[in-house]
Amino acid sequence: MEVVLEFLQEHWRSAVEILILWVFIYYLYRTFRATRGARILVGLATIFVVLTLLSQILQLEVMQFIITRVAVVAALALLIIFQPELRMALARLGGSRLWSFNITQQEEFLGTLSDAVWQLSKKRYGALFAIERNIGLKDHIETGVQIKGNLSPELALTIFHPKTALHDGGVVLSGERIVAAACVFAVSQSEIGDRSMGLRHRAAIGLTEESDAVTIVVSEETGAVSLCMDGEIERNLKEDEFRERLEEIFLSDRESDSDEEESAEELVPEQLDTQDSFASAGDRSLVSD
Repeated sequence: MEVVLEFLQEHWRSAVEILILWVFIYYLYRTFRATRGARILVGLATIFVVLTLLSQILQLEVMQFIITRVAVVAALALLIIFQPELRMALARLGGSRLWSFNITQQEEFLGTLSDAVWQLSKKRYGALFAIERNIGLKDHIETGVQIKGNLSPELALTIFHPKTALHDGGVVLSGERIVAAACVFAVSQSEIGDRSMGLRHRAAIGLTEESDAVTIVVSEETGAVSLCMDGEIERNLKEDEFRERLEEIFLSDRESDSDEEESAEELVPEQLDTQDSFASAGDRSLVSD
């Protein structure tokens, strides 16, 4: 037992370092998996580990020197290779809340959005919506035509009518308003096995890979409705399933925020009461003196 304790005392820092590195590698894998760059990373890591082991075992000093110098260049190369993934991670860290209207307004907005999507689906008008959440979509908004109008089924049908100039590209929704149309979204860099998905679906997935936006796609060929979030796509949703998913995503987030605000509001009166009681006690002591 004493030997174990001595070992832990001497090597606990190494254990902490290994744990930190393991967590870092795990989240790095979760961020980069299912991307084209993931295979490149695995290939480079395998080559690096094999060459390092060979140079250590066989005492190849020249190879060790080359590996040490190449490692710096390789690190810079990885920054370039994984630029989209790094941009996504940094964007998530720097996100700010933009959903500011209350639950009733959100319910009305989601109902209007659902009606607009299904009217587009029935007419088989190809459509792409991007709902802005915590991470702003300013760069994508600037690629399109600014509208700044309240969402309605009639406006959505007009924008995505095949003969209008705005039907190509995506519509960005911020709050309950359409802020821009004909916006350009970068297509996904992930490997998508389903070849039936065209550029509209790949653009919808791509935007959710680099932001926390929720995107909605209406297929021009079949009228099928798809929903994308966090780089994942849910296809061929029925009308009731689509509405339920919207409420799960947006209303649940809002309710959790409301609970936090209510807790904070309840805490403030308690603190004030405590302060008042201390103040009253202080006044009484002053009077008695």
